[in-house]
Amino acid sequence: MPIAFLLIVLDVTLVVHAANTGRLRPWAFIILLVPVVGALAYIVAALIPDLVGSPDGQRMRNRIANKLHPEKLYCQLADQVAIADTVANRSALAAECLALGKFNEAEWHYDNILARPMGDEPIYAFGKAKAQFGCDRFQETVATLDDLRMRWPDFQSADAHLLYARATEQAGRTDEALEEYRALSEYYPGLEAKVRYAQLLRQVGRGVEARALMEGLLTQMRRSPKYVRRVQAEWISVAEKMIRT
Repeated sequence: MPIAFLLIVLDVTLVVHAANTGRLRPWAFIILLVPVVGALAYIVAALIPDLVGSPDGQRMRNRIANKLHPEKLYCQLADQVAIADTVANRSALAAECLALGKFNEAEWHYDNILARPMGDEPIYAFGKAKAQFGCDRFQETVATLDDLRMRWPDFQSADAHLLYARATEQAGRTDEALEEYRALSEYYPGLEAKVRYAQLLRQVGRGVEARALMEGLLTQMRRSPKYVRRVQAEWISVAEKMIRT
């Protein structure tokens, strides 16, 4: 493709961007009357600052930074704990350990927090349960969540309930898991609980119920706004595969 054509396309694209962002004057004249240099000047002076300063630009920059140095935040949080070993600092480090798959370390941090007077809170017990689940210690996960429910009966968390259902399933307690998923499917935000319920129904030979559940779910999603379908895309895809197979 001729370079001249590519430069024309670039100039037109930049002029359109300038018009859409209220910069038509004087940038349109600079871009069109000073070939190449005008386009480069606009990219440096306007386009790059827009990308860097916008929420999308910041997210893109964070994604790139995370790929280049995935443990940068972890190191920063570890330094903060070394300087000031507070519940807030250690819980932030524990959460980052979960995100990085450092489940044993995360559990150690949550145990440390729970042993403190200011850290005896259900949210940290839930964090410990997530770490145990990540280590494939499913019976211990169930035990931790049972203890959480006993000690803090007013604590309500759909995510904790989902983790409990998943742990009972992985621990081989299928009947209990089915009951937990059934209850979850009635109120859990999003599709994950319903899809996991259908998967387990099919696994135990209740394929007709599973298919009916997925068909109803997909009908609901087709009538939902686009942003809802976009957020739930992963689970919609799983449901569609279940219907096809």
